[in-house]
Order: sequence, then structure tokens, then C-alpha cells
Amino acid sequence: MEKESNGAAENGFKRPEIKFTQLFINGSFVDSISGKKFETRDPRTGEVLVSVAEGDKADVDLAVSAARQAFDHGKWPRMSGSNRARIMMRFADLVEEHLDELAELECLDAGKLLFLTKIIDLDSAIRTLRYYAGAADKIHGETLKMSSKMHGYTLKEPIGVVGHIIPWNFPTIMFFTKVAPALAAGCTMVVKPAEQTPLTALYYAYLAHKAGIPEGVINVITGFGTTAGAAIASHMDIDMVSFTGSTAVGRLIMEAAAKSNLKSVSLELGGKSPLIIFDDADVDKAVDIARDATFFNKGEACIAASRIFVQDGIYDQFVEKLAETMKSWVVGDPFDPRVHQGPQVDEAQYEKILQYIEHGKIEGATVLTGGRPCGKTGYYIEPTVFTDVKDDMLIAKDEIFGPVMSVLKFKTMEEAIERANDTKYGLAAGVITKDLNTVNRLTRSIRAGLIWVNCYMQMDVDCPFGGFKMSGHGKDSGLDALHKYMHVKSVVMPIYNSPWS
Repeated sequence: MEKESNGAAENGFKRPEIKFTQLFINGSFVDSISGKKFETRDPRTGEVLVSVAEGDKADVDLAVSAARQAFDHGKWPRMSGSNRARIMMRFADLVEEHLDELAELECLDAGKLLFLTKIIDLDSAIRTLRYYAGAADKIHGETLKMSSKMHGYTLKEPIGVVGHIIPWNFPTIMFFTKVAPALAAGCTMVVKPAEQTPLTALYYAYLAHKAGIPEGVINVITGFGTTAGAAIASHMDIDMVSFTGSTAVGRLIMEAAAKSNLKSVSLELGGKSPLIIFDDADVDKAVDIARDATFFNKGEACIAASRIFVQDGIYDQFVEKLAETMKSWVVGDPFDPRVHQGPQVDEAQYEKILQYIEHGKIEGATVLTGGRPCGKTGYYIEPTVFTDVKDDMLIAKDEIFGPVMSVLKFKTMEEAIERANDTKYGLAAGVITKDLNTVNRLTRSIRAGLIWVNCYMQMDVDCPFGGFKMSGHGKDSGLDALHKYMHVKSVVMPIYNSPWS
């Protein structure tokens, strides 16, 4: 593998201006009540980018009050779906107009590859807004066939004030995955971006206001999970929390919701996803899929295929070709178009990944490639492949959330199913085979919310996404996501002298 350290300089990169660093409450940018700020850093160097307002419980209270006022008395929930759609379409157009600047800001804050952020993250954001804008005027209930002389029907109503707590690995995608369906449903909201990556969420709040979304509908509180996030989870005037992040924090949010007002909770949590490759697979294609499924976004993906199960008949060939293809994998500045992998998001994540790599070595796994820090500055790690991995090793059990692949050998389909399911997680999985019978059995046997066949990480706004077991509950994307932001209300009335029943 190679390390490119000066790609941005060679390409004449000019750092984007950071325009918004205050909280966004009730249509305005404001300082935190405490006046506190925190630093967000450039993962390429570890240097401070800017100081951002640090919101806490007092600021969350103000934001929730604004959202509650906007929901109980404001225009957004009472607006026709077609008018909400028109404003959301304008919001999407503004994101598209500012695409280059937003992509650069995202890369600067999160260490993501610039060219992929443009064609994946920003493109997904725009499509998600337009998808749910198209659904906003198609929300309707059902007419019920009552067994007695009654007329019944259902109404679908917005759930109310929503707290969105979003992660640092896909700040833009997750902002719109949560905000767009909630907007379409007629909800108001308080958004807390991850403290590692707060910058684009503030910019999106500005664009939403510019598009015509009324004051108080979208509020953004930057700050820490233990303060601002905890205040959202336990707030008595928030009707629902939608969270994406670790399983440990998901537990805390459910506990806080139960101890406060029993608010609805939607959780998209961790994963340790298996990719199962059978003997009949095209080995070259399987290697490419496995590589990208593990190392995409520097391994900072909940759906990463970090357990690669390879059938014994092609195992040696697969390992040999994988080692060869990793030689051309370039780690370096995410603004350089030649680079495949940028820096980890921050020092804490960088150190955590390196500790897991050391665990793998101590437990007896073989380092096929990588296994070390990369470069003298920033949070870069060599893409690391372990072979001779056993199921009980820490690297095969824990979600590492970094560029670490474990390759495991299996013999039979039954063994593969049992070992793939031997995890507390159930977020995603992949199967590579030419046998349709194998596909049918595996997709029905693996306990995961999303299973790819002969591909991986193919996501779409129309495809519901969410896990089983300790990977959470509730769905993002698709119409399932729209419906989770709504209550179903039944209305029943008598019918007198009806000519038919």
C-alpha cells in the first residue's frame, strides 16, 4: 500500500470558509447560554479547525421550546403536504447549489474522500430530500370495514417534536436520512450532530431556513452526548428520539426515554456484519467486493463487512489475491483524487483501532497486510487484514469501526450460517455465490436487517434500513421511515339506516 501525504497541496486545495459555528435555535444562530465552546479538529493533521458553540441542557430546553411552539401553533404541521413538498424541493435545490462547498466542509471535518462525498453523500442527501418531498402529499389513512354498524377510519398524524442524534461517520447522509422524513410527516425537531463533525449540520440549518422552512421547525444544538444528547433523550417535551450510533449509547437513550416520558425511540446501532463467499464465486470479483465492503470510508461504517467468511476450496486463492490488491491501496489526504482511504475521524478513534490491531496480534491472528499507523501526522492507519482468525477472538467479535478485516475459513453452508449468526449484532450481511438455492437459504437464515447478494453497500433511499438484535430497531429510509414519524389514530362513529353494511 502507499501513503500520499501532500495530495491536497499538489491539487491547489484551498480550505473552505467555515461560516457557521453557533447554535441554530428558532431560525437564528446564537451563542450557547453558558458561552462555552469546543474545538473541532482536522483529522489530516490533528490541528484545530475552529471552535464551535457548546450547547447543553439549557440550550436544549430553548430549542425544544421553539420546536414545541412550532408544532403546537406553527404553520409546518398544518401546511398541506404539497406545500411542505414545495419547500423541501427548494431545500434540495439549495443543497445542490452549494454541493462543492458542503462536500469540502464534510471532508475537512470528517476525513472523508472528497470525490466520493460529492457523488455519494451529497447526492444521497439531495435525493433523500426529493424522495420524501414527493411523499409529503401522499400521507393518508385507511377506511375500516367495521363488523358492527359503525364507520371507522384512520388518520396518520405527525408524532410531534423529534430529537435526532446523528453520528460522525456519515454526517450529511444521516442528517437527511432523519430530518427529511420527519419534515415530510409534519414534525418539528432538534438535531444534535456528533461533536466530532458539527459543521455541515449548521450549514444545512441555514439552507433550510433560506428555503422557507419556518422558524422552530429545525433546530441544531452542537455539543456533547453526555450533556446535550442526554438532555434530548430525557426531555419531557420531546415525543420521539431517533438515534444512530453505538449500542452502548443506544441503551442509555432507551433508559432515559423510559425514565422520562416513555417517548418513542428508533435506534440504528452497531454491527459486525458477515460477508460469506462460496467456492463457486468469481474470486477476483469477491476480492474487490470484500475489500470495498471493509475499507470503504476508512472502515468507519456500521455495515462494514469486517468478518469475511471464505469457503475452504478458494480460501488460499482469495487470500493471495487480496494481499496483492491491497498493495495498490493508497492511504492519504482525502482531498487527493488518487487516495482510497483518508484519516480516522479523531485521535480517540485512531487509538481505539490501533489497540484492536494489537489485540489481534496478541491473540494469534496473522497480519496479512497493514497493522500499523501510517504517516507522521494525522490519524492515518494502514488497512489491516488478519488471517487465521478464530470466532472467539476480540477482532472477530467487537465492532472496531476502522480499517480492519478478519478473514475466516468455513467448510459447509450450515457452518457458515451458524457462525455468521453467532454475534450480538444483526445489522447487515452479504452472500457471494452463483447458486440461487444457496442465496435463498442464506438470505432467509441470516438474522440481519439488510442482506446483499453478489454486491455490498448498495444503499438507496427507497430501501428500508435497520437491524435486528442489538443492532437496534426501527427503520431508516423507504416509506417505513416516513411512517415511524407518525401516529395512527382511529376514528369510529355510528352509521344509521345504511342501505349496505
